Amino acid sequence: MANFNKVILMGNLTRDIELRHTQGGMAIAKFGMAINRKTSSQSGEARETTCFVDCTAFGKSAELLQQYVRKGSPLFVDGRLEFSSWEAKDGGGKRNKLEVVVENFQFMSSGNREGAGGGGGGGGGGGDGERRGGGRPAQEGAAGGGGEVDYGDIPF
Repeated sequence: MANFNKVILMGNLTRDIELRHTQGGMAIAKFGMAINRKTSSQSGEARETTCFVDCTAFGKSAELLQQYVRKGSPLFVDGRLEFSSWEAKDGGGKRNKLEVVVENFQFMSSGNREGAGGGGGGGGGGGDGERRGGGRPAQEGAAGGGGEVDYGDIPF
């Protein structure tokens, strides 16, 4: 029987991207995403739940994400689940973590684009040499860290 490990998420960053580099120079970006889900009970009462997910991106994808998205920015991500287990340094026992390793991403519109006619994101990224999305990334609004971004500098 074949195995399949694929995750697709669309949500908002819960914090600014934390970028580090390995001793070999590879960039590693760690960030969190919040994914909201609207449901209604049998009585018709509307509810919203939020799922918080930790994500990691590597290489050029990590650098692009760190450069162009901030806390609150909407982002579309696809990747795979990865499970980690380790012993806590403080003697607290064994620790476990399930996170998403980003294989591709798409910048999304924050909904308050200036002078644009229509929604939808553009641009994209992937792991070094993988497929890339077309078009221009959507401009970030006030929720995405504010400020005008020059998208002509994006290397794709």
